[in-house]
Amino acid sequence: MKDQHLIPSVDSLLRLPSGSQLINQYSHTLVVGQLREILQELRDRQDVVIPAGEGILAMVESRIHTLTRPTLTPVINATGVILHTNLGRAPLSAAALAAMLQAGQSYNTLEYDVTAGVRGSRQVHCERLVTRLSGAEAALVVNNNAGAVLLILSALMKGKRVAISRSQLVEIGGSFRVPDVMHQSGAHMMEIGTTNQVHLSDYEDALTGGAASIIRVHPSNFKIIGFTDQPVLAQLAKAAQASNALLLDDLGSGTFLDTSAYGMQHESMVQESILDGADIVSFSGDKLLGGPQAGIIAGKAELIRKIKKHPLARALRADKMTLAGLAATLTHYLLGEAEQQIPIWRMISMPVDVVRERALYWQDQLNAGEVVPGESTVGGGSLPGETLPTWLLSLPVNSVDRFMKQLRGAEVPVIARIVDGRAVFDPRTVQKEEEGMLLATLNKNYPAYRTSK
Repeated sequence: MKDQHLIPSVDSLLRLPSGSQLINQYSHTLVVGQLREILQELRDRQDVVIPAGEGILAMVESRIHTLTRPTLTPVINATGVILHTNLGRAPLSAAALAAMLQAGQSYNTLEYDVTAGVRGSRQVHCERLVTRLSGAEAALVVNNNAGAVLLILSALMKGKRVAISRSQLVEIGGSFRVPDVMHQSGAHMMEIGTTNQVHLSDYEDALTGGAASIIRVHPSNFKIIGFTDQPVLAQLAKAAQASNALLLDDLGSGTFLDTSAYGMQHESMVQESILDGADIVSFSGDKLLGGPQAGIIAGKAELIRKIKKHPLARALRADKMTLAGLAATLTHYLLGEAEQQIPIWRMISMPVDVVRERALYWQDQLNAGEVVPGESTVGGGSLPGETLPTWLLSLPVNSVDRFMKQLRGAEVPVIARIVDGRAVFDPRTVQKEEEGMLLATLNKNYPAYRTSK
C-alpha cells in the first residue's frame, strides 16, 4: 500500500524555486487549484510512483499550459470547400476585421445618438444598409438565421396556422429541424403537398383552410431532383395577398450577388425576394453574404416593428462587434466591391486559370506531386450539389492518414482532402497570405511521407 506521507504538501511545493516561478507566472489560485487536483489523484491511485516535488510542479505547468492554450485557432483550409462550417465558414474582409477591432477596443455609439445626445438603437448601424441593398422597408439583425426564423414565427405567427411544403421540412446541422422550430414558436404547422411535388393549389387550399401565412424555407444542403415541382415566390405572394395572409421567406444563406454569373445555379437573391412580394425575408450573415455570424430580417416596416418589440428580439440581439463587422461587409456590396474585398467572393470568382497557376507554383516549390483537375464546392448549406471547376495539387504519400494527421498537428494546421489515396490541396480556398505558411508546412512534413507512386 502506498505511504501517504510521501505525498508532499501544497505549501512545501510552493516554497520550491519552480513553485515560486509558477506563482509569478500564473495566478496563485490557478497554481494551487491544479496542485490540489494532482495531489488528490496521487492519493487516489495505489499503483503510481510519487514524483519528486519538481516533477509534480512540472505536471502543474503542463496542465496550466493545456488549460490556457486557445482551442479556437487559425487553420489553412485547403479542402476547396469555400463555406466550411467546421472551419468557421466565411473569413472576413480586412475592413470588417478593422471595424470589429475598433468596436471591441473602445467605447462606441452602439446605442447612443451623438447628434441628439440621447439613447439610440443598435439596429440603426445595419438597417439602413440592408434596406438600401434589398429594397425592404425596414430590417433588424439578430445573432443567427435560426434565431431569426424563431423570432419571426414567435412574433407574428404564435397560435396561428402556417402553411409549409413537406419538401421543406428539413433538418440542418446539429439536428436542427424546421418542424421543431415552428413548434417552439407556438405556430401551428400545416403540411402541404408531397415530398417532391407541391402545387399552387395546395397553398391556396391551405389559405382557404385557415392558414395565416405561407413560409418558404431554403432546403440548405438538401436537394430534390427528378419529378419535382413547386410554385415560384411571386405566385405564392399573389395567393397570400388574396387571402390577406403573410408570405415569409427563409432564404437560409442569402445573397445579394447572382450566383449564376459564376457558373452555378441561380440562388434567390434577397432583393428578388422582396421584389417578388415576400412580406418578411430572413437570411444569414456568415454564409454567401461573407460576414460575421448573424441573422438578418428584412421586410414590411409594420411587421418589423412587431418583431422588434418581441421579448426574443432582446434575447437574440447581435453584439457590437457583430454589427460593426456586418456593417462593413454590407458596405462592400453598396460600393460594388464585394468580389474584390470579401474573401469568399474572391474565391468564388477566381478564374480557373489562376487556380491552375497557383497549383503549378506549389508543385514547383515542392518539386513533387501532380496538378490535376477537380471541383470546389460552396458549402455551408448553400447551393447543394453545385461545384466550381478547380485544379488540385495531388501528392502521393506512403500513409495518407498519418500524413494528414501530421499536417493537422502543424503550428498552423493544414486541412486538406484525400482523393484516391492521395493528399490533395485546392488553391481556391487558400488565401494568398497563407500560401507561404502552407508551403513551409508541406516542405517540412512531406519528405517523410513521400512516395514515387
